[in-house]
Amino acid sequence: MPSIPNPFPELCCSPFTSVLSAGLFPKANSRKKQVIKVYSEDETSRALEVPSDITARDVCQLLILKNHYIDDHSWTLFEHLPHIGLERTMEDHELVIEVLSNWGMEEENKLYFRKNYAKYEFFKNPMMFLSSSTYPEIHGFLHAKEQGKKSWKKIYFLLRRSGLYFSTKGTSKEPRHLQFFSEFGNSDIYVSLAGKKKHGAPTNYGFCFKPNKAGGPRDLKMLCAEEEQSRTCWVTAIRLLKYGMQLYQNYMHPYQGRSGCSSQSISPMRSISENSLVAMDFSGQKSRVIENPTEALSVAVEEGLAWRKKGCLRLATHGSPTASSQSSATNMAIHRSQPWFHHKISREEAQRLIIQQGLVDGVFLVRDSQSNPKTFVLSMSHGQKIKHFQIIPVEDDGELFHTLDDGHTRFTDLIQLVEFYQLNKGVLPCKLKHYCARIAL
Repeated sequence: MPSIPNPFPELCCSPFTSVLSAGLFPKANSRKKQVIKVYSEDETSRALEVPSDITARDVCQLLILKNHYIDDHSWTLFEHLPHIGLERTMEDHELVIEVLSNWGMEEENKLYFRKNYAKYEFFKNPMMFLSSSTYPEIHGFLHAKEQGKKSWKKIYFLLRRSGLYFSTKGTSKEPRHLQFFSEFGNSDIYVSLAGKKKHGAPTNYGFCFKPNKAGGPRDLKMLCAEEEQSRTCWVTAIRLLKYGMQLYQNYMHPYQGRSGCSSQSISPMRSISENSLVAMDFSGQKSRVIENPTEALSVAVEEGLAWRKKGCLRLATHGSPTASSQSSATNMAIHRSQPWFHHKISREEAQRLIIQQGLVDGVFLVRDSQSNPKTFVLSMSHGQKIKHFQIIPVEDDGELFHTLDDGHTRFTDLIQLVEFYQLNKGVLPCKLKHYCARIAL
């Protein structure tokens, strides 16, 4: 008969070795835990005890669970380096403790937790980068800071799989005219938060290569684009070359973590998807799914008109001079509790928030107008540019309405206005999709 394989070969040891060898026991420090601190945009923070192999995606998932947020796969960890004015998106697969180990002891670096709708926009909407022959930009002019000097020089750069190169002779792409500038393997790509102020950059659209090991400002390789769209394309192309298929796997399988916080040990979260929504009819004794698109649209319009009439009756005294002060104050402040409303922030602050959370079509917020105290402003992103639309109050028969199109479409409050333009493009360049919110941990 053939010999039977021994199922326990590790117990078959020589008389010179101990049967209970150290290899049979798990390593004591294989899951060593550390405490990290994560900040939100309002500077509130939360301390987390995490294993040493936790990934950025796992940390986001922990914070989502602890704070009962809806996971739409846009929550992101950011590495913030205030002393040199740099910030970068941490990729979902990156080990957080490994990143923190590269920080200097005296540096006041922080991890920020917020949304980034543009993190995987290249996979969702590649035409945003491929709309012309120049995007994603793998060659073109950039301003580069000369090493050891304060001056900047406009140079023609080319992106290759092996690194970033610049031409020593105009726009020549011949190998003999190309000089190496930076590689990707041992460097991370950061965006500059205050390039003009801290580094004397010619524009505010700076980015740089920084060695992922501890290094000073002299080790930075600073670059600067002419506009935000150009910077976004360069940074996206560099991320794709640096991480390759790993980036696509992060997008396709967001819950594949390396630590104990992966999808196997956490409960599934709700996600928002337009494909998961269906039209329903509850008018009869039994509810039914409306499969005919024309019927669904007709029912939606009728329901919207009915809901709007109810809203007008509910807020009939909105803005009326004869209304009681308490009722008027309540109606005027109905939008202040909404996450998309940011009260008295400046135009520049609104643009900063939208850029931080991603220049994706439909990212928006509503704020008070600085030039006209009685009006509001809708700030939104479209075509990687930020546009501002004034919401004007219109009075009719003693009732106050809000409009974006000179009174053709009127709304009794800002909530109705926002919900309408989330479903309809109207006078806007696109529908409102993602709101900018400041969350507290």
